[in-house]
Amino acid sequence: MIIINSLSDRSRIRCLTALTIIACLSGTCNNDKIHSPFDEILSQPPYASLTDSIRQQPKNDELYFRRAVLLNKNNLPEPALADFQKAWSLSKQEKYAFGVTNAWMEKRPDSAVIFLNETLKELPESYLLRLSLARAYNGIGKTEDALKTCDDILQKMPDQPEVWILQSELLQKKGDTKSSIVSLEKAYGLAPFNPQLAFDLAYKYAEDKNAKALSLCDAIIQRDSLKLFAEPYYIKGIYYSNINDKEKAIRLFDETIKRDYNNLNAYIEKGKILVAQKKYTEAFKVFRLANTIKPAFPDAWYWMGVCQEASGQKEEAKLNYEKAYALDKTFTEAKEAAERLAK
Repeated sequence: MIIINSLSDRSRIRCLTALTIIACLSGTCNNDKIHSPFDEILSQPPYASLTDSIRQQPKNDELYFRRAVLLNKNNLPEPALADFQKAWSLSKQEKYAFGVTNAWMEKRPDSAVIFLNETLKELPESYLLRLSLARAYNGIGKTEDALKTCDDILQKMPDQPEVWILQSELLQKKGDTKSSIVSLEKAYGLAPFNPQLAFDLAYKYAEDKNAKALSLCDAIIQRDSLKLFAEPYYIKGIYYSNINDKEKAIRLFDETIKRDYNNLNAYIEKGKILVAQKKYTEAFKVFRLANTIKPAFPDAWYWMGVCQEASGQKEEAKLNYEKAYALDKTFTEAKEAAERLAK
């Protein structure tokens, strides 16, 4: 017990669960007296008072829910899930089902799908649970099922922007950019003063070489009386870069940096244009500045390597490619570039 007490709460939960199982398998525990592997945690503050109340009122679903919320807040998902499930077993309330769903969504979305399909038989009109089902389907890669669930919701409730946003993401996942934009336009029409939604739509326009990106960004700039946002200038820069008007793009990336010195993507996009123009020394300075702002930014290391390789500094380039890959193990371009120079 001294060893167990020295562990973190989450580690103790795992140890106690294992010890309970071992005791039962070896026959040293009485089935009538098996305790939850979470008992030690639940008997301590800040859970102890709720645990005492539950002992006195074991059928009080709200007490289990309150303890689950507290456990979840303190990053103890296993006992939180058990309490959410107990609350749901006692009373079929949406908030209890949503708690169970959230507990499963990140690591076991397949379990969330099974649970939600059963739960919706109890609460068929629940918007929150049906939207959660669409997200759970997306989490296990069932894009078509997720889209169908979104369609089902929108037939009854077409005024929900978050469903249109999810539908847009799913359509983009399928490679249907045009339909994805239409769905995002629907969402924006319902929430025109949501800046992030406006940025997302404008960015989609820019990537699609659609001039609507410019008018939408100009509208955002006009509303931004406090000059808080650099994103509209960055998005306009992306649009002009995509239609090959590189000089306008560079001016807009410079404006982005002027408004937000830490906008690392603006440095990268500006530098990439300079690389394409074979202005390697100038481009290197841009990437180096991004690297100075955030040394752990892998893109800056990679593009500094590109400039160095083009300038004949092969060994320096190789080292920077390796640094980029060390910071991001999914950065296969950096890995391949380093391997190429190693030959």
